[in-house]
Amino acid sequence: MASVMFFHVILLFLSLFAKGEKPLCNIMESPEYPLLSKDGDVTIGGAFSIHSSVMMPSIGTDNNPLIYFIGKLELRFAQVMIFVIEEINRDSSLLPNISVGYRIYDNCGSRFLSMKAAMALMNGQELTAIEGCSGQAGVQAIIGESESSPTIVLSRTTGPFKIPVVSHAATCECLSSRTEYPSFFRTIASDYYQSRALAQLVKHFGWSWVGAVNSDSDYGNNGMAIFLEAAEEEGICVEYSEKFDRSEPAKLMKVVDIITKGTAKVIIMFVAHIEMNILVEQLILKNVTGFQMIGVEVWITAVNLITPTSYSLLGGSLGFDVGKSNIVGFADYVVKEFWETTLPCWVTGGNTPQAENNCSRYQDLFPFKNYNEDVSELRYANNIYNGVYAVAHSLHSLLKCTEKQGCEKDQTIQPWQVVESLKKVNFTTKTGEQVWFDSTGATAAKYDVINWQRGPDGEVLFKQVGYYDASLPPGQQFVITDKNIVWGGGKTEPRSVCSESCPPGTRKAAQKGRPVCCYDCIPCAEGEINSNNCEPCPGEYWSNAERDKCVLKVVEFLSFTEVMGILLVFFSLFGTGLTMLVGILFLIKKDTPIVRANNSELSFLLLFSLTLCFLCSLTFLGRPSEWSCMLRHTAFGITFVLCISCVLGKTIVVLMAFRATLPGSNAMKWFGPPQQRLSVLAFTLIQVLICIIWLTILPPFPYNNMHYYKEKIILECRFGSAVGFWAVLGYIGVLAILCFVLAFLARKLPDNFNEAKFITFSILIFCAVWITFIPAYVSSPGKFTVAVEVFAILASSFGLLFCIFTPKCYIILFKPELNTKKHVMGKTASKSL
Repeated sequence: MASVMFFHVILLFLSLFAKGEKPLCNIMESPEYPLLSKDGDVTIGGAFSIHSSVMMPSIGTDNNPLIYFIGKLELRFAQVMIFVIEEINRDSSLLPNISVGYRIYDNCGSRFLSMKAAMALMNGQELTAIEGCSGQAGVQAIIGESESSPTIVLSRTTGPFKIPVVSHAATCECLSSRTEYPSFFRTIASDYYQSRALAQLVKHFGWSWVGAVNSDSDYGNNGMAIFLEAAEEEGICVEYSEKFDRSEPAKLMKVVDIITKGTAKVIIMFVAHIEMNILVEQLILKNVTGFQMIGVEVWITAVNLITPTSYSLLGGSLGFDVGKSNIVGFADYVVKEFWETTLPCWVTGGNTPQAENNCSRYQDLFPFKNYNEDVSELRYANNIYNGVYAVAHSLHSLLKCTEKQGCEKDQTIQPWQVVESLKKVNFTTKTGEQVWFDSTGATAAKYDVINWQRGPDGEVLFKQVGYYDASLPPGQQFVITDKNIVWGGGKTEPRSVCSESCPPGTRKAAQKGRPVCCYDCIPCAEGEINSNNCEPCPGEYWSNAERDKCVLKVVEFLSFTEVMGILLVFFSLFGTGLTMLVGILFLIKKDTPIVRANNSELSFLLLFSLTLCFLCSLTFLGRPSEWSCMLRHTAFGITFVLCISCVLGKTIVVLMAFRATLPGSNAMKWFGPPQQRLSVLAFTLIQVLICIIWLTILPPFPYNNMHYYKEKIILECRFGSAVGFWAVLGYIGVLAILCFVLAFLARKLPDNFNEAKFITFSILIFCAVWITFIPAYVSSPGKFTVAVEVFAILASSFGLLFCIFTPKCYIILFKPELNTKKHVMGKTASKSL
């Protein structure tokens, strides 16, 4: 059919060109007349759903179709447009000598009628275009539509002709494409901002588990896609995302069923107001309550949703709205002037045929004449106001208007010029709002946060509880007053989560096949805290028993106050005291044969060194410090070398004394008291030199060992240089072995009191202790390492003290009759020392 029509048009053009005549364009059908119109020097078109009736098969039990009327709201839009145009015509500073006319079409909510209205606005009402088919457009700009899908139809229809379309309510992000819609503008922000603001709203209240429903249209699908992306960024999980269209009862019932069975208590309703009407009615029939509805600007303030039963479902709803009308004088205009000035049938009366013709066009509007209660709640009125003024300012610029000389009325304005001029407009309205269009043809995003509440007398109020302004810096864009909110489904703020927050000391473990917001809570391991993802505590910290915070690790060292420390201190002081008593005893009995026979000078030096050995064990107790670490190892090394040197000297004295008794021997001449002192000094100085080199190159230092135990810190002294430590210990071992060998050789010398065999036993005990010490020292944990070292010092010291001095003290105290020169020398004519 279309191809045949196109063929006839081509033939008509060819025949006209063959005759040398200009081609004529004829409207193939009768022209479409506007519902409301007024002539002017320039004309602005309008397309609104003044009558909107949708018929669909019944979903309920009866067979009657469901019909929804939303004419009251759209009629207000037409009234706003006419009011603004009349205001501009009275303004001497804007288009001073130009009258602005209007043609407003009613598309009845139909996309097909939207296209017809677009064609009528472009072509005008003439049946034939005498000057050809490229004549002037019927209007300079078009205000409309109120929904995104019809606006897309309107913009694509007018787009090739560069006729600007300025929408007050089409928010689909898809319309931001300047490639597809180069002549489209809107005095409302794109749904990109509203969708992301919805995600911020949900996050603000801690709702991590929500349901989502949207209209199956450009508006709903694009808006929901942006919300889902923003929700994922904010860590919000969506239990379900369903869509339906007003003409699809099966999908609608599926959505109702999913909402009823869902566990999410918060539902994002990105739904056009017609679909919202249908959905609310079905949810009420199913007695669905207890949900927190989150709405968008299309329905959150829709008065037609307020019914005696709807508050049980929609009470407490939260959502974003574009703001109330604040146009000065509009309410009076609606009440007093519109019906008398715009509709001629009210002036002419109803008795003449002319009056009947005038009234027949508007008879469907008569039921709305006295409906004025919703004027104060009218939304989008400011957007229409700003859109009409934006067109007027662009025309003012194109016609080169001045307040004194007026405008160039004869100038022809092409639609594309209006488009370019609209891109540059920047003005402030009488209400103080600045109007300009960004690179996508939209204005800045500003929304009120609306809450459904009941007033004192039971009426439903749309209470503002916050705002969102995308033009403000991040962190200041979203403001909401929680205490002013009435919640849906109850008196307290709802909680909508898939899984409750994990208690302190546990972590989230995702449930297989479910969103990240659904998880199990697993206890954190030792040393970890955090309820989201168990994290290890810093090095010096450890988790407490509840795993909810990090506390300083227990610091462990061998202290003076603990039981083990007290025992070691006791034995150290006991050994010191015992050694001093032996020294006092020897000092008292210094002239007795048994004391003199065992080299009293070396004996006193040995007792002094043993006293130092017992006392040096105390340096291993207490909190390690830089000085204590250096002192404990060097004091231990030097005092033990001094002690072993004395024992070695006594052993050599015994051997030399035996050789001195042989005929012709003068051995004692070469190892007398001076040589004995020198040997002890020489052996000790070697150890002192080793310690000095150790302390100079790499001395011992305090160290916080956090690796042996995870839950506590071991304060210990590191050797610094392991070579230095083992050199000190090795030198002691060499002297001890040498002493043991010499004592072993002299163990059977024929004295009644042979000290060599006691030295042999003492050095044997000493070596056994320190040989056992090495594996015990390496394998002992924490402070027990120090305890093992102190034990080895005390054990070896007690071994030397008991083995060497106990026999002598026994004779002195309990067998004084044996403490004689004759008995000590016995049969051996050993020389008295």
